[in-house]
Amino acid sequence: MKEILDAYATGVAIPPLRERVLPVGDIDAAYAMQKACSEHWLAQGRRVVGAKIGLTNPAVQKVFGVYQPDFGVLFSDMAVADGEEVDLGRLIQPRVEAEVAFVLKDGLPHEDVTSVDLMRAIDFLLPAIEIVDSRIEGWDISIVDTVADNASSGLYVLGTQPQALSKVDLRLCGMVLEHAGEPVSVGAGAACLGNPLNAVVWLASTMARMGSPLRAGDVVLSGALGPMVPVTPGARYEARISGLGSVRVGFNG
Repeated sequence: MKEILDAYATGVAIPPLRERVLPVGDIDAAYAMQKACSEHWLAQGRRVVGAKIGLTNPAVQKVFGVYQPDFGVLFSDMAVADGEEVDLGRLIQPRVEAEVAFVLKDGLPHEDVTSVDLMRAIDFLLPAIEIVDSRIEGWDISIVDTVADNASSGLYVLGTQPQALSKVDLRLCGMVLEHAGEPVSVGAGAACLGNPLNAVVWLASTMARMGSPLRAGDVVLSGALGPMVPVTPGARYEARISGLGSVRVGFNG
């Protein structure tokens, strides 16, 4: 745990944790390390506001050779306002990806969550840009590396025009992520475990089984709709998702 915490504090990446610190493939041990880090941050005064799902998109899975989803914790200090410019000094090796964000009006406490349970619990949807990051040198990650590293979390940006679930076809919604007016990533809802709803059902069931269920008011980042893109210093990115609108973020350089 100390290596991860030190990497966050210093901004210096560390070698992969697998084999050195965590047994290869031991996901339970990786989540235990993630939980220990979260408890440390909570004791320091950080506030949990939701969760993020990672590794839901086939293009992203292929890059890292990790073919199952994972999740991490969202803290309030990870939120970036729509259109804000991010100081790259806050990050180590950032990448951006466009996602659908779910905001819940009800908690999901049961392990056997269904899609109907989830649909009843949704308050509204927003377009999102997740700024993923890794404390592992060169993004050389396995499933245990990324899980222990809070699912390679960094920051996130939400749009500001809430949309009802009934107004959006989440499976077919198209996405384009642009830099300087040029597309750098394209995708659709079907690229996220077949439908972003499927990803959130998986998350809700998994978190309930692990004793930390999703709560009313939580924000859930449901996973990438297209390939992630390395951040270019000085760039501004805009994600547009059909039915949800757009969201923007810039980076100093």
